[in-house]
Amino acid sequence: MVFGPWSDRSGRMIPLLSGLLVYVVSSVIAAIAPSVTVLIIARGLQGIGSSAGMVIGRAIVLDRQSGTEAARALNVMIAITGIAPIVAPLVGSALVDPLGWRGILWVVFGLALVSLLAAVAVLRESLPLEERQRRRSAREPGAWRGLLALPYVGSTLTFAFGMGVLMAYISASPFVYQTLIGLSEIGYGIAFAINAIGMSLTTLASNRLNRRYSLMRLAGTGLTLSMVGVLATLASAFAGIESWPLMIPLFIAIAPLGMALGNASAIAMSAVSARTTGLASSFLGLGQFALAGVAAALVGLGGESTPVPMAIIMLASGVIAIAGLVLIRLTRTPQPEPVPAA
Repeated sequence: MVFGPWSDRSGRMIPLLSGLLVYVVSSVIAAIAPSVTVLIIARGLQGIGSSAGMVIGRAIVLDRQSGTEAARALNVMIAITGIAPIVAPLVGSALVDPLGWRGILWVVFGLALVSLLAAVAVLRESLPLEERQRRRSAREPGAWRGLLALPYVGSTLTFAFGMGVLMAYISASPFVYQTLIGLSEIGYGIAFAINAIGMSLTTLASNRLNRRYSLMRLAGTGLTLSMVGVLATLASAFAGIESWPLMIPLFIAIAPLGMALGNASAIAMSAVSARTTGLASSFLGLGQFALAGVAAALVGLGGESTPVPMAIIMLASGVIAIAGLVLIRLTRTPQPEPVPAA
């Protein structure tokens, strides 16, 4: 919520590089932390600094592209941000034994440094100087109205609660795959990777289909397919199925999210004025991670005896995500009936 509005008025690069620099420095502090208190503070600063990349990255896309091309670029970003929390625990679990927890934090430092160097080497300012000067001198409160309009509110709900479906699955997956189904660590990694690949494939499919179909239709299709999988997962959980067949509805629930999340974020970012793209991106990120945290906490309330809590949280999140698309449709102006010829 700091970096987005800052980038709307001062340009993208200074806030972006400032955030990534905080990310790098705090990563070093975390890796050498002499106490738990210092570690917690450094980890908090890591989250604050790294958020600049996610928030300003979306704004840069909208500065340079619009319409279908912007949706295609945002789909690629969503593919990365959606798959990263699936892949990261697997990589971390493989590295923690040979490297230890401080070694894992040095790996995070390496990722932070690569992010900073890539931004310096590749990215250039996407908000022209004239536009920045005009925004600093102008007082146009009307630019905020797009953030209160139903298209933006609805698509933000769709994006945030769609991520809630994904994060509920991620939080409960170790228990479901290893405790209930009985997979080994390698089997768990393979099952997790299959769902990640499924999300990637639907994202790529969406990138090809968005030239023929609207973003709304693609997002709705993705969420509908996901809810079919969630309902099948819930039915399996109530039926007491706790073996490998449970993996099939989970795949159907997760893979189509690649079609929904990127298109929902594209709808949200295109619904606001160009003067507030950074702020709009901030609210998207806030909703995404707030819902992720809530979903993970609620899934844990059910203990480790049944997958029912996971399926219920996934279902509730999916229903609200679909309701967000319904809100967007409510804003469409009805077409007048044709007048018959005299």
